[in-house]
Amino acid sequence: MLLQVNGLSGGYNGLNIIKDISFSLQKGEVLGILGPNGSGKTTLLKLLSGLLPVNNGDIFLNDRLLESYSSKELAREVAVLPQNTETSFTYCVEDIVSLGRYPYQRGMFNTNSNEDKRIVLEAMKQTQVYDFRDKYLHTLSGGEQQRVLLARALAQEPKLLLLDEPTNHLDISFQVSLLDSLKTWAKHRSLSVIAILHDLNMASLYCDRILLMENGKQVDLNKPSIVLEESQLEKVYQTSLKRKEHPVVPKPLITLLPKHEETEKDNLLQKLVVTQNNEYIAIQSPFQFKTLSSAVVGAGFSWERTFINRHVDKHYNCDDPKTEYKQFLTAKNFDVSETVGMMTAAVLEDAEFIIKEFEEFTVFVMVTAGLSNAVDVSKAYLHDGKKATVGTINTWIFIDGNLSEAAFVQALVTATEAKAKALHDEEILDPVMGTIATGTSTDSIMIAATQKGKEFPYAGSITALGKAIGLLVHEATQKAIERNKRRLFTP
Repeated sequence: MLLQVNGLSGGYNGLNIIKDISFSLQKGEVLGILGPNGSGKTTLLKLLSGLLPVNNGDIFLNDRLLESYSSKELAREVAVLPQNTETSFTYCVEDIVSLGRYPYQRGMFNTNSNEDKRIVLEAMKQTQVYDFRDKYLHTLSGGEQQRVLLARALAQEPKLLLLDEPTNHLDISFQVSLLDSLKTWAKHRSLSVIAILHDLNMASLYCDRILLMENGKQVDLNKPSIVLEESQLEKVYQTSLKRKEHPVVPKPLITLLPKHEETEKDNLLQKLVVTQNNEYIAIQSPFQFKTLSSAVVGAGFSWERTFINRHVDKHYNCDDPKTEYKQFLTAKNFDVSETVGMMTAAVLEDAEFIIKEFEEFTVFVMVTAGLSNAVDVSKAYLHDGKKATVGTINTWIFIDGNLSEAAFVQALVTATEAKAKALHDEEILDPVMGTIATGTSTDSIMIAATQKGKEFPYAGSITALGKAIGLLVHEATQKAIERNKRRLFTP
């Protein structure tokens, strides 16, 4: 145990800004301190560094009371990077970083040894200030000054590093670089770090634990996945936000929400503009939809306003279909950054469009169906994949409503079940196995929601929205299949 804080209270002029805070810190641990302005974060850091007197409670550093350390002894154990960058220095960068070696100097002249110089050089390189080591501090930008003072703190070779908004003044690349370095130093050098942060997502990504504060008190202390709980953060910060999960690492991500705009009373789906020709079906919107799709372009969750279902020859073959599709969209003057793009070998003229108003919401469905590669998914493992041809049933579902992420996924499931039932009712067979097909090998689907109006937490088949999706997708798929059948079998 490096640091132990028990019932800590303290502040300025005898007043307790910090009230009864207790926590411990292990060697190599990164602890983030979060809280709104005025919650006492900086005051707590000053108490931990010995800059402010403790009114009540104890601080133990290496099992020794903090107050028992001399200033030079404490400087060998603890380094501090304050919130406000100092600009009063008239020294060059290297001289300022060298001040970090003061706690280790002995003798009358306090000169740096070769070992001191090596450590100073390493600290400058780690913080990327070596290239301007001969410049004066006041000539540097705020971000550069911040990095110089961090280098000075690292030159102290502390066991505990106290940072007050260390990413202040730094651009994104340096913020990430700094926090990556801190995490590495903590892991490989057993450096313990306590950092005040304002960026909730940076705290989530880089901190082992988070201390959440409000009005000088401890609200929560735990790992980020527990502390960064939506309702707790909304209460402490007095603002609306949403918690999602990071797409790459198992960490929460916090998104701030603007004040809700006035909900439009008009049916927003009526504002969609449909263009249909031999090359593509385009549905364009004056506003963005939140979408979840398996499209070639715009797959996954995104916000889009243009939706393209492009016809391709059944022998279409491309090593990089996504790039080729983007080139197609650009040539047709569609904004790739706001477009969902699918492909189909089905004749676009056979597409089925259905829009229906229900009691509290509206659903619009578009389906194109090509059946040349129908497959029974339960028997797909018996197919020779090399002989697959382009088939494709593409399904688009537009919803005038506000869907949760769970509802998006459930809508996909409901729509897929409805599509499979339509193929069953139309007696579409897997030509290889002779069994009822459940789809084609290249089907694609999209759910698009306005995210306005009625909220839908779920979209399973028992819900009103799920029932609507099931009804319309089944009907639209059946009609598109019937048109495809007539085209295939009419002389």
